[in-house]
Amino acid sequence: MRTRPTGRRARAALAVTALLGGAALTGLPAPTASAADGPLTVQYRTSAAGTTADQSEPWFKVRNTGTGPVQLSQVRIRYYFKADAPDAAYRFACSWAVVGCSAVTGTFGTLPRPTATADRYLEIGFTPAAGSLAPGADTGDLQLRFHRADWQPLRQSDDYSFGPTRTSYADWDKVTARLAGATVWGTGPEDDGPTDPTDPPGEGGQTLFDDFDYSSHTDPALPAHGWSVRADAGGPGVPGATWDPSKVTFSSSGGNSVMDLETSTAGTGTSTTHTEILTRSMKFAYGTYAARVRFSDAPVSGPDGDRVVQTFFTINDLKAPMADDYAEYDFEYLPNGGWGEPSSILYTTSWETYNPDPWQAVNQHSESRRSFAGWHDLVVTIDDSGITYYVDGAHFGTHDGAYLPERPMSINFNQWLIDLDGQQSTTPRAYHQQVDYVLHVKDQVLTPTQVAARIEALRAAGTSFVDEVPAP
Repeated sequence: MRTRPTGRRARAALAVTALLGGAALTGLPAPTASAADGPLTVQYRTSAAGTTADQSEPWFKVRNTGTGPVQLSQVRIRYYFKADAPDAAYRFACSWAVVGCSAVTGTFGTLPRPTATADRYLEIGFTPAAGSLAPGADTGDLQLRFHRADWQPLRQSDDYSFGPTRTSYADWDKVTARLAGATVWGTGPEDDGPTDPTDPPGEGGQTLFDDFDYSSHTDPALPAHGWSVRADAGGPGVPGATWDPSKVTFSSSGGNSVMDLETSTAGTGTSTTHTEILTRSMKFAYGTYAARVRFSDAPVSGPDGDRVVQTFFTINDLKAPMADDYAEYDFEYLPNGGWGEPSSILYTTSWETYNPDPWQAVNQHSESRRSFAGWHDLVVTIDDSGITYYVDGAHFGTHDGAYLPERPMSINFNQWLIDLDGQQSTTPRAYHQQVDYVLHVKDQVLTPTQVAARIEALRAAGTSFVDEVPAP
Protein backbone atom coordinates (compact mmCIF):
# COMPACT_ATOMS: atom_id res chain seq x y z
CA MET A 1 0.00 0.00 0.00
CA ARG A 2 2.76 2.43 0.89
CA THR A 3 6.52 2.70 0.84
CA ARG A 4 7.10 3.79 4.44
CA PRO A 5 5.25 5.26 7.43
CA THR A 6 4.69 9.02 7.57
CA GLY A 7 5.88 9.48 9.78
CA ARG A 8 -8.42 31.98 18.26
CA ARG A 9 -9.70 33.02 20.85
CA ALA A 10 -13.38 32.46 20.25
CA ARG A 11 -16.59 32.25 22.15
CA ALA A 12 -19.01 29.39 22.62
CA ALA A 13 -20.77 30.00 19.32
CA LEU A 14 -17.56 29.44 17.36
CA ALA A 15 -17.74 25.67 17.67
CA VAL A 16 -20.96 25.95 15.67
CA THR A 17 -20.12 28.76 13.31
CA ALA A 18 -16.66 27.49 12.41
CA LEU A 19 -18.39 24.79 10.39
CA LEU A 20 -20.45 27.20 8.30
CA GLY A 21 -18.93 28.11 4.98
CA GLY A 22 -15.16 27.82 4.99
CA ALA A 23 -14.41 27.70 1.28
CA ALA A 24 -11.52 30.14 1.47
CA LEU A 25 -8.05 28.73 1.93
CA THR A 26 -6.99 31.50 4.25
CA GLY A 27 -9.09 30.50 7.23
CA LEU A 28 -12.26 29.42 8.90
CA PRO A 29 -15.56 31.26 8.50
CA ALA A 30 -16.64 34.06 10.76
CA PRO A 31 -19.03 33.55 13.66
CA THR A 32 -22.72 33.93 12.94
CA ALA A 33 -25.59 32.68 15.09
CA SER A 34 -25.68 31.43 18.63
CA ALA A 35 -27.42 28.24 19.70
CA ALA A 36 -30.49 30.25 20.70
CA ASP A 37 -30.99 31.61 17.20
CA GLY A 38 -29.06 28.96 15.33
CA PRO A 39 -28.70 28.50 11.59
CA LEU A 40 -30.98 25.44 11.26
CA THR A 41 -34.66 24.64 11.57
CA VAL A 42 -36.19 21.18 11.36
CA GLN A 43 -39.58 20.47 9.84
CA TYR A 44 -41.37 17.24 10.75
CA ARG A 45 -44.33 15.19 9.70
CA THR A 46 -45.40 11.66 10.52
CA SER A 47 -46.45 9.11 7.94
CA ALA A 48 -47.74 6.75 10.66
CA ALA A 49 -50.11 8.75 12.88
CA GLY A 50 -51.58 5.97 14.99
CA THR A 51 -51.05 5.66 18.72
CA THR A 52 -49.53 2.27 17.91
CA ALA A 53 -47.91 1.26 14.65
CA ASP A 54 -45.82 -1.47 13.09
CA GLN A 55 -43.13 1.16 12.69
CA SER A 56 -42.67 4.81 13.50
CA GLU A 57 -42.21 7.03 10.46
CA PRO A 58 -40.71 10.42 11.31
CA TRP A 59 -40.02 12.40 8.13
CA PHE A 60 -37.84 15.50 8.21
CA LYS A 61 -36.62 18.48 6.24
CA VAL A 62 -33.61 20.41 7.52
CA ARG A 63 -33.46 24.06 6.43
CA ASN A 64 -30.47 26.41 6.53
CA THR A 65 -31.75 29.70 7.98
CA GLY A 66 -28.25 31.13 8.42
CA THR A 67 -26.08 33.29 6.19
CA GLY A 68 -23.44 30.74 5.17
CA PRO A 69 -23.44 27.18 3.84
CA VAL A 70 -23.84 24.33 6.33
CA GLN A 71 -21.95 21.07 5.95
CA LEU A 72 -24.54 18.35 6.46
CA SER A 73 -21.91 15.95 7.76
CA GLN A 74 -21.80 18.16 10.87
CA VAL A 75 -25.56 18.00 11.49
CA ARG A 76 -27.31 15.59 13.89
CA ILE A 77 -31.09 15.39 14.42
CA ARG A 78 -32.49 13.69 17.51
CA TYR A 79 -35.99 12.21 17.71
CA TYR A 80 -36.86 11.20 21.29
CA PHE A 81 -39.09 8.30 22.28
CA LYS A 82 -40.01 5.97 25.13
CA ALA A 83 -38.95 2.35 24.72
CA ASP A 84 -41.83 -0.13 24.98
CA ALA A 85 -39.74 -2.38 27.22
CA PRO A 86 -36.37 -1.97 28.97
CA ASP A 87 -34.75 -4.60 26.73
CA ALA A 88 -36.46 -3.56 23.49
CA ALA A 89 -34.12 -3.19 20.51
CA TYR A 90 -34.87 -1.05 17.49
CA ARG A 91 -33.85 -0.95 13.83
CA PHE A 92 -33.55 2.12 11.58
CA ALA A 93 -34.27 2.39 7.86
CA CYS A 94 -34.39 5.14 5.25
CA SER A 95 -37.22 4.69 2.75
CA TRP A 96 -36.28 7.62 0.50
CA ALA A 97 -34.27 10.83 0.71
CA VAL A 98 -33.53 13.61 -1.75
CA VAL A 99 -29.87 13.53 -0.64
CA GLY A 100 -29.83 9.74 -1.09
CA CYS A 101 -30.42 7.15 1.61
CA SER A 102 -26.77 6.08 1.38
CA ALA A 103 -25.86 9.54 2.70
CA VAL A 104 -28.17 9.27 5.73
CA THR A 105 -27.27 7.45 8.95
CA GLY A 106 -29.41 6.45 11.91
CA THR A 107 -28.24 5.30 15.32
CA PHE A 108 -30.02 4.79 18.64
CA GLY A 109 -28.93 6.18 21.99
CA THR A 110 -30.07 5.99 25.60
CA LEU A 111 -30.70 9.09 27.70
CA PRO A 112 -28.72 9.15 30.94
CA ARG A 113 -31.73 10.41 32.91
CA PRO A 114 -34.99 9.13 31.40
CA THR A 115 -38.24 11.05 31.53
CA ALA A 116 -41.86 9.87 31.34
CA THR A 117 -41.84 10.37 27.55
CA ALA A 118 -38.25 9.61 26.55
CA ASP A 119 -35.50 7.21 27.48
CA ARG A 120 -34.14 6.65 23.97
CA TYR A 121 -33.43 8.71 20.91
CA LEU A 122 -32.90 8.10 17.21
CA GLU A 123 -30.02 10.25 15.96
CA ILE A 124 -30.00 11.06 12.26
CA GLY A 125 -26.69 12.02 10.68
CA PHE A 126 -25.26 12.55 7.23
CA THR A 127 -22.13 11.35 5.50
CA PRO A 128 -19.96 13.86 3.63
CA ALA A 129 -21.62 12.65 0.41
CA ALA A 130 -24.73 14.60 1.47
CA GLY A 131 -22.86 17.81 0.68
CA SER A 132 -23.84 21.20 2.06
CA LEU A 133 -26.92 23.38 2.37
CA ALA A 134 -26.79 26.88 0.90
CA PRO A 135 -28.51 29.66 2.86
CA GLY A 136 -32.26 29.27 2.47
CA ALA A 137 -32.03 25.72 1.11
CA ASP A 138 -33.36 22.56 2.70
CA THR A 139 -32.59 18.87 2.38
CA GLY A 140 -35.90 17.95 0.83
CA ASP A 141 -37.68 14.85 2.10
CA LEU A 142 -35.97 12.54 4.54
CA GLN A 143 -38.49 9.70 4.66
CA LEU A 144 -37.29 7.68 7.64
CA ARG A 145 -38.67 4.88 9.80
CA PHE A 146 -37.76 2.64 12.70
CA HIS A 147 -39.28 -0.45 14.24
CA ARG A 148 -38.78 -2.93 17.02
CA ALA A 149 -36.23 -5.60 16.17
CA ASP A 150 -38.84 -8.28 16.96
CA TRP A 151 -41.43 -6.48 14.79
CA GLN A 152 -43.90 -6.21 17.69
CA PRO A 153 -46.19 -3.16 17.41
CA LEU A 154 -44.67 -0.09 18.99
CA ARG A 155 -46.51 2.48 21.08
CA GLN A 156 -46.06 6.07 19.89
CA SER A 157 -48.55 7.90 22.09
CA ASP A 158 -46.03 8.32 24.92
CA ASP A 159 -43.10 9.38 22.71
CA TYR A 160 -41.73 12.88 23.35
CA SER A 161 -41.11 13.75 19.68
CA PHE A 162 -44.21 12.11 18.19
CA GLY A 163 -46.79 14.51 16.73
CA PRO A 164 -49.94 12.56 15.76
CA THR A 165 -51.57 15.57 14.10
CA ARG A 166 -48.47 16.52 12.13
CA THR A 167 -49.32 15.02 8.78
CA SER A 168 -47.85 17.93 6.80
CA TYR A 169 -44.40 19.43 7.14
CA ALA A 170 -44.07 22.20 9.73
CA ASP A 171 -41.43 23.43 12.15
CA TRP A 172 -41.22 21.03 15.11
CA ASP A 173 -39.21 22.00 18.16
CA LYS A 174 -39.65 18.65 19.92
CA VAL A 175 -36.76 17.32 17.87
CA THR A 176 -33.31 18.84 18.20
CA ALA A 177 -30.67 19.69 15.66
CA ARG A 178 -27.02 19.84 16.61
CA LEU A 179 -24.13 21.36 14.74
CA ALA A 180 -20.65 20.38 15.95
CA GLY A 181 -22.25 18.98 19.10
CA ALA A 182 -24.03 22.22 20.03
CA THR A 183 -27.84 22.35 19.98
CA VAL A 184 -29.03 24.95 17.45
CA TRP A 185 -32.67 23.94 17.13
CA GLY A 186 -35.39 22.51 19.33
CA THR A 187 -35.76 21.50 22.95
CA GLY A 188 -35.04 17.96 24.09
CA PRO A 189 -36.31 16.14 27.17
CA GLU A 190 -34.95 17.20 30.54
CA ASP A 191 -31.19 16.55 30.86
CA ASP A 192 -30.80 15.40 27.26
CA GLY A 193 -27.23 14.46 26.42
CA PRO A 194 -24.22 13.12 28.34
CA THR A 195 -24.00 13.69 32.07
CA ASP A 196 -21.30 16.27 31.41
CA PRO A 197 -19.95 16.21 27.86
CA THR A 198 -17.06 18.48 28.80
CA ASP A 199 -15.94 16.19 31.60
CA PRO A 200 -16.74 12.56 30.72
CA PRO A 201 -16.40 9.98 33.47
CA GLY A 202 -13.23 7.95 33.94
CA GLU A 203 -9.81 8.14 35.44
CA GLY A 204 -7.14 10.42 34.08
CA GLY A 205 -8.35 12.93 31.55
CA GLN A 206 -5.36 15.26 31.47
CA THR A 207 -5.76 17.41 28.36
CA LEU A 208 -3.57 18.81 25.61
CA PHE A 209 -5.34 21.48 23.57
CA ASP A 210 -3.79 23.92 21.12
CA ASP A 211 -5.67 26.46 19.04
CA PHE A 212 -2.46 27.27 17.11
CA ASP A 213 -2.53 30.94 18.03
CA TYR A 214 1.05 31.81 17.02
CA SER A 215 2.70 34.59 15.05
CA SER A 216 5.12 32.49 12.95
CA HIS A 217 7.31 29.39 13.00
CA THR A 218 9.84 31.39 15.04
CA ASP A 219 7.32 32.30 17.76
CA PRO A 220 9.02 31.35 21.06
CA ALA A 221 5.68 30.08 22.33
CA LEU A 222 5.86 27.14 19.89
CA PRO A 223 8.81 25.37 21.58
CA ALA A 224 7.58 26.57 24.96
CA HIS A 225 4.33 24.72 24.23
CA GLY A 226 6.20 21.60 23.23
CA TRP A 227 6.21 21.89 19.42
CA SER A 228 9.07 21.38 17.00
CA VAL A 229 8.92 22.56 13.38
CA ARG A 230 10.97 20.16 11.34
CA ALA A 231 14.09 21.35 9.54
CA ASP A 232 16.25 18.22 9.34
CA ALA A 233 16.66 16.28 6.09
CA GLY A 234 15.47 12.78 5.36
CA GLY A 235 12.36 10.83 4.54
CA PRO A 236 9.63 10.32 3.88
CA GLY A 237 9.11 11.87 0.49
CA VAL A 238 11.09 13.04 -2.53
CA PRO A 239 14.85 12.40 -2.32
CA GLY A 240 16.76 15.67 -2.07
CA ALA A 241 13.75 17.61 -0.77
CA THR A 242 14.04 19.89 2.25
CA TRP A 243 11.75 20.32 5.23
CA ASP A 244 11.21 24.07 5.39
CA PRO A 245 10.09 25.51 8.75
CA SER A 246 9.23 28.86 7.16
CA LYS A 247 6.40 27.18 5.24
CA VAL A 248 4.54 26.54 8.50
CA THR A 249 2.57 29.76 8.96
CA PHE A 250 -0.32 31.05 11.07
CA SER A 251 -3.21 33.34 10.28
CA SER A 252 -6.52 34.48 11.72
CA SER A 253 -9.97 34.58 10.21
CA GLY A 254 -13.28 35.26 11.90
CA GLY A 255 -11.56 35.55 15.27
CA ASN A 256 -10.04 32.09 14.98
CA SER A 257 -6.45 31.02 14.44
CA VAL A 258 -5.35 28.58 11.73
CA MET A 259 -2.05 26.81 11.06
CA ASP A 260 -1.06 26.37 7.41
CA LEU A 261 1.41 23.81 6.03
CA GLU A 262 2.68 24.52 2.52
CA THR A 263 4.43 21.95 0.33
CA SER A 264 5.82 23.04 -3.02
CA THR A 265 7.83 21.76 -5.97
CA ALA A 266 9.01 22.69 -9.44
CA GLY A 267 9.46 19.08 -10.49
CA THR A 268 12.90 18.35 -9.04
CA GLY A 269 14.14 17.08 -5.72
CA THR A 270 16.07 20.22 -4.92
CA SER A 271 13.04 22.43 -5.68
CA THR A 272 10.75 20.41 -3.42
CA THR A 273 9.91 21.53 0.11
CA HIS A 274 7.97 19.46 2.63
CA THR A 275 6.50 20.61 5.97
CA GLU A 276 6.01 19.01 9.37
CA ILE A 277 5.23 20.05 12.94
CA LEU A 278 5.36 17.61 15.84
CA THR A 279 5.41 17.49 19.60
CA ARG A 280 8.91 17.39 21.03
CA SER A 281 7.94 14.83 23.64
CA MET A 282 6.70 11.29 23.10
CA LYS A 283 4.21 11.18 25.95
CA PHE A 284 0.87 10.29 24.35
CA ALA A 285 -0.68 6.84 24.33
CA TYR A 286 -4.20 5.76 25.30
CA GLY A 287 -7.14 8.13 25.12
CA THR A 288 -8.70 10.42 22.50
CA TYR A 289 -6.98 12.40 19.76
CA ALA A 290 -8.82 14.96 17.64
CA ALA A 291 -8.04 17.66 15.10
CA ARG A 292 -9.92 19.77 12.59
CA VAL A 293 -8.00 19.63 9.34
CA ARG A 294 -8.56 21.19 5.95
CA PHE A 295 -7.44 18.95 3.11
CA SER A 296 -7.02 20.30 -0.43
CA ASP A 297 -7.28 18.53 -3.76
CA ALA A 298 -5.30 20.96 -5.92
CA PRO A 299 -2.41 23.40 -5.66
CA VAL A 300 -3.13 27.10 -5.20
CA SER A 301 -1.39 27.69 -8.55
CA GLY A 302 0.42 25.67 -11.18
CA PRO A 303 -0.36 22.21 -12.56
CA ASP A 304 -2.15 19.63 -10.43
CA GLY A 305 -1.38 15.94 -10.16
CA ASP A 306 1.43 15.58 -7.62
CA ARG A 307 1.17 12.61 -5.28
CA VAL A 308 0.86 14.68 -2.14
CA VAL A 309 0.16 13.24 1.33
CA GLN A 310 -1.71 15.34 3.94
CA THR A 311 -1.74 13.94 7.46
CA PHE A 312 -2.61 13.92 11.15
CA PHE A 313 -0.95 11.11 13.09
CA THR A 314 0.78 9.83 16.21
CA ILE A 315 4.04 7.88 16.10
CA ASN A 316 7.07 6.68 18.02
CA ASP A 317 10.50 5.63 16.77
CA LEU A 318 11.30 2.26 15.21
CA LYS A 319 14.20 1.04 17.32
CA ALA A 320 15.00 -1.89 15.02
CA PRO A 321 13.44 -3.49 11.94
CA MET A 322 10.23 -5.29 12.94
CA ALA A 323 10.54 -4.09 16.57
CA ASP A 324 7.26 -4.98 18.25
CA ASP A 325 7.06 -1.84 20.41
CA TYR A 326 6.64 0.47 17.42
CA ALA A 327 3.32 2.33 17.11
CA GLU A 328 1.74 4.69 14.59
CA TYR A 329 -1.87 5.77 13.98
CA ASP A 330 -2.54 7.75 10.82
CA PHE A 331 -5.05 9.84 8.97
CA GLU A 332 -3.47 10.17 5.50
CA TYR A 333 -5.23 11.88 2.60
CA LEU A 334 -3.88 11.40 -0.93
CA PRO A 335 -5.85 13.78 -3.19
CA ASN A 336 -4.10 12.59 -6.36
CA GLY A 337 -3.55 8.98 -5.39
CA GLY A 338 -0.28 7.18 -4.86
CA TRP A 339 0.88 3.84 -3.44
CA GLY A 340 -0.93 2.16 -6.33
CA GLU A 341 -4.13 4.23 -6.00
CA PRO A 342 -5.13 6.24 -9.10
CA SER A 343 -7.08 9.06 -7.41
CA SER A 344 -8.35 10.52 -4.14
CA ILE A 345 -8.22 8.24 -1.11
CA LEU A 346 -8.26 8.70 2.68
CA TYR A 347 -6.48 6.07 4.76
CA THR A 348 -6.61 5.40 8.46
CA THR A 349 -3.83 3.00 9.43
CA SER A 350 -2.80 1.36 12.70
CA TRP A 351 0.77 0.06 12.77
CA GLU A 352 2.38 -2.73 14.73
CA THR A 353 5.79 -2.60 13.04
CA TYR A 354 7.65 -2.59 9.73
CA ASN A 355 10.95 -3.41 8.07
CA PRO A 356 12.24 -0.62 5.81
CA ASP A 357 14.50 -2.81 3.65
CA PRO A 358 13.29 -5.12 2.31
CA TRP A 359 9.90 -3.54 2.84
CA GLN A 360 7.57 -5.47 5.13
CA ALA A 361 4.62 -3.96 6.97
CA VAL A 362 2.39 -5.18 9.80
CA ASN A 363 -0.64 -2.90 9.95
CA GLN A 364 -4.39 -2.67 9.58
CA HIS A 365 -6.11 0.02 7.57
CA SER A 366 -9.46 1.40 6.46
CA GLU A 367 -9.98 3.60 3.43
CA SER A 368 -12.48 5.67 1.48
CA ARG A 369 -11.92 6.41 -2.20
CA ARG A 370 -13.37 9.86 -2.82
CA SER A 371 -12.49 13.51 -2.43
CA PHE A 372 -12.11 14.83 1.11
CA ALA A 373 -11.33 18.41 0.10
CA GLY A 374 -12.40 20.87 2.79
CA TRP A 375 -12.59 20.96 6.57
CA HIS A 376 -12.98 17.69 8.46
CA ASP A 377 -13.17 16.69 12.11
CA LEU A 378 -10.80 13.77 12.69
CA VAL A 379 -11.00 11.68 15.86
CA VAL A 380 -9.15 8.53 16.87
CA THR A 381 -9.62 6.77 20.19
CA ILE A 382 -7.35 4.14 21.73
CA ASP A 383 -8.39 1.90 24.60
CA ASP A 384 -7.84 -1.69 25.71
CA SER A 385 -10.21 -3.03 23.06
CA GLY A 386 -8.71 -1.41 19.97
CA ILE A 387 -8.35 1.73 17.87
CA THR A 388 -11.40 3.52 16.45
CA TYR A 389 -11.35 6.24 13.80
CA TYR A 390 -14.08 8.83 13.08
CA VAL A 391 -14.41 11.38 10.29
CA ASP A 392 -16.96 14.18 10.71
CA GLY A 393 -18.66 12.31 13.54
CA ALA A 394 -19.15 9.14 11.50
CA HIS A 395 -17.41 5.86 12.23
CA PHE A 396 -14.61 5.29 9.70
CA GLY A 397 -12.90 2.13 10.96
CA THR A 398 -12.01 0.06 14.02
CA HIS A 399 -8.72 -1.81 14.25
CA ASP A 400 -7.76 -4.75 16.41
CA GLY A 401 -6.21 -4.76 19.87
CA ALA A 402 -3.10 -6.36 18.37
CA TYR A 403 -2.10 -2.88 17.17
CA LEU A 404 -2.31 -1.10 20.53
CA PRO A 405 0.68 1.07 21.53
CA GLU A 406 3.35 -0.29 23.87
CA ARG A 407 5.28 2.97 24.16
CA PRO A 408 4.21 6.63 24.17
CA MET A 409 4.12 8.62 20.94
CA SER A 410 4.37 12.14 19.55
CA ILE A 411 1.56 14.02 17.77
CA ASN A 412 2.36 15.12 14.22
CA PHE A 413 1.02 16.95 11.19
CA ASN A 414 2.90 16.87 7.91
CA GLN A 415 2.49 17.33 4.16
CA TRP A 416 4.87 15.84 1.63
CA LEU A 417 5.18 14.36 -1.85
CA ILE A 418 5.58 10.60 -2.31
CA ASP A 419 7.53 11.12 -5.55
CA LEU A 420 7.53 13.30 -8.66
CA ASP A 421 6.00 10.74 -11.01
CA GLY A 422 2.44 12.02 -10.71
CA GLN A 423 3.28 15.40 -12.26
CA GLN A 424 6.62 15.95 -14.01
CA SER A 425 6.14 19.58 -15.02
CA THR A 426 8.82 22.10 -13.99
CA THR A 427 6.21 24.80 -13.39
CA PRO A 428 6.18 25.72 -9.68
CA ARG A 429 3.13 24.67 -7.63
CA ALA A 430 2.23 24.66 -3.94
CA TYR A 431 -0.23 22.61 -1.92
CA HIS A 432 -1.76 23.71 1.40
CA GLN A 433 -3.06 21.80 4.40
CA GLN A 434 -4.60 23.71 7.31
CA VAL A 435 -5.21 22.85 10.95
CA ASP A 436 -7.71 24.55 13.27
CA TYR A 437 -6.90 22.80 16.56
CA VAL A 438 -5.54 19.63 18.13
CA LEU A 439 -6.85 17.89 21.24
CA HIS A 440 -5.68 14.90 23.27
CA VAL A 441 -7.46 13.65 26.39
CA LYS A 442 -5.36 11.09 28.23
CA ASP A 443 -6.93 7.73 29.10
CA GLN A 444 -10.48 8.75 28.18
CA VAL A 445 -12.51 7.67 25.18
CA LEU A 446 -14.68 10.57 24.00
CA THR A 447 -17.34 10.41 21.34
CA PRO A 448 -17.08 12.91 18.49
CA THR A 449 -19.97 14.83 20.10
CA GLN A 450 -18.09 14.97 23.39
CA VAL A 451 -14.97 16.15 21.55
CA ALA A 452 -16.95 19.01 20.00
CA ALA A 453 -18.34 19.93 23.42
CA ARG A 454 -14.86 19.86 24.97
CA ILE A 455 -13.54 22.18 22.25
CA GLU A 456 -16.50 24.52 22.69
CA ALA A 457 -15.94 24.66 26.45
CA LEU A 458 -12.21 25.37 26.10
CA ARG A 459 -12.81 28.16 23.62
CA ALA A 460 -15.68 29.61 25.62
CA ALA A 461 -13.27 29.84 28.55
CA GLY A 462 -10.79 31.75 26.39
CA THR A 463 -8.28 28.89 26.43
CA SER A 464 -5.95 28.85 23.45
CA PHE A 465 -3.45 26.36 24.90
CA VAL A 466 -3.27 23.92 27.78
CA ASP A 467 -1.03 20.90 28.37
CA GLU A 468 -1.76 18.82 31.44
CA VAL A 469 -0.36 15.55 30.04
CA PRO A 470 2.57 14.45 32.19
CA ALA A 471 5.91 13.46 30.74
CA PRO A 472 6.45 9.68 30.60
